Amino acid sequence: MLVVREQVALSGYTTLRLGGPAARFADADTEHEIVAAVRDADLAGEPVLLLGGGSNLVVADAGFPGTVVRLASRGVAVTASGDDDVWVAVQAGENWDQLVDWAVAEKLSGFECLAGIPGLAGATPIQNVGAYGQEVATVIEAVRVYDRTAATIATLTGAECGFGYRTSLFKITPAGRYVVLEVTFRLMRSPMSAPLRYPELAAKLGVALDEHAPLADVRAAVIDLRRGKGMVLDPADPDTNSAGSFFTNPVLDPDQFARLERVVVASFGPDIKVPRFPADRGRIKVPAGWLIERAGFARGYPTGGAARISSKHTLALTNPGRASTGDLIELARQIVAGVRSTFGIELTNEPTLVGVTL
Repeated sequence: MLVVREQVALSGYTTLRLGGPAARFADADTEHEIVAAVRDADLAGEPVLLLGGGSNLVVADAGFPGTVVRLASRGVAVTASGDDDVWVAVQAGENWDQLVDWAVAEKLSGFECLAGIPGLAGATPIQNVGAYGQEVATVIEAVRVYDRTAATIATLTGAECGFGYRTSLFKITPAGRYVVLEVTFRLMRSPMSAPLRYPELAAKLGVALDEHAPLADVRAAVIDLRRGKGMVLDPADPDTNSAGSFFTNPVLDPDQFARLERVVVASFGPDIKVPRFPADRGRIKVPAGWLIERAGFARGYPTGGAARISSKHTLALTNPGRASTGDLIELARQIVAGVRSTFGIELTNEPTLVGVTL
């Protein structure tokens, strides 16, 4: 039975431990309850906020003036299999890291590099979650959704989801139209990983780029790397009170990258080289963390601040324990302005902002 509560503090449901009260809060344990809660709020003309693990969410101190629907549906089912591939249907409320662990244990390859990421399976297609050279877009076969505009349930193929770097149809058409109910992944039967594309991970495993490694070894290496950057939730580590990477890595066309190189030479000298990684359509990805540090924002900045940059990783903004959302947003704005002033590049937030803007 769907129970709706009032004035529920959202700080208890986000990994940043920030956010004011929701006017109404519904725990939806099944697909039917998710659809009913969203439909009822839409019919009442109330704004709706879908809540998963809260790991990619920044909520205003004033809270949310409508209905928050917490997706808590569970279920993992093998729906088809072949000689090489297995199709797995996963309910939106399944814990993502536990799903990765299950796939590794079952010797199913496809998202082993995405271990340790907090949140729920239903959020992964929205953001096209990716890390260490892997993205969920490569293994998503279909996404079952509730279309709030048409008030119907539909199934979109992976090709119809409009996946791009940290984006998808679900983020741009318009945000919130589609409620993800279930994701079907197509995984490969193999005790070995997909080809390793990320230099840091390959080096840690002692293999060359594009080589393979045992699934369990890849998972362990990824967890170790993430933990070293404060990206594995740990109640004893205030650096993990974050929303993960707060900014996406800028993706530049060749002309934009050439301008950046000229700025770097003029500001820092010819010996400083801009890190670069290939992106789609001949574009170039530049690490946002490198830009932030070169713009003068070190790990742990500002010392003693209510909100601060993680002491382990410049892309994470943290709440050590006494920050407000206002403090966090002010720090983010300062970083955006500093990178813009130094390099002429506009950083974009990765987490969803609710009731606040940069």
